[in-house]
Amino acid sequence: MDPGELLSHVASVLARLELRYFVTGSTATIAYGEPRFTNDIDLVLDLPAGRIKDLVESFPGPEFYLAEEAIQGAIRRRSSFNLIHPTSGLKVDFMVAESSAFNRSRFQRVRSLEVGASLPIPFASPEDVILKKLEYHREGGSQKHLRDIAGVLRTTTDLELDYIERWAAELGVLDEWEVARKLA
Repeated sequence: MDPGELLSHVASVLARLELRYFVTGSTATIAYGEPRFTNDIDLVLDLPAGRIKDLVESFPGPEFYLAEEAIQGAIRRRSSFNLIHPTSGLKVDFMVAESSAFNRSRFQRVRSLEVGASLPIPFASPEDVILKKLEYHREGGSQKHLRDIAGVLRTTTDLELDYIERWAAELGVLDEWEVARKLA
């Protein structure tokens, strides 16, 4: 299984379960920006605790590894849990959606993109991908986030810069935004 096949499979399961989600992280920056290697897929998932069992049963072992206890903990902490495809070594990082104004905005702004021959898949908007990458850079300092942002800035022509600047101010990443713009 390659990353595109895994993403398509996960998307079809989440669509069947009628769970709200969107693709973010490196997979999204690759879709909007410049190609690079990544070995995981990042998704933001709105997962009610009552739907954990449905999700686990949809990814049976040994083809997949998905720990129910890890999901329960992630929902309590509003953190993340992993789905692993052991044969390929690929991983999906599910980030449990926090209830915040920014996340509500992100869910409202998703864009459906076609990945391979699968159904359209909801992706975070390029502006929201940039904003999260700015936060990740602030938290960890990794230059790959700035390179990802620069790639999106160079290849996406219809960006809503006012939206980015408004949220960058609110999220406290204006300095990082200026650095990323200069890099692009």
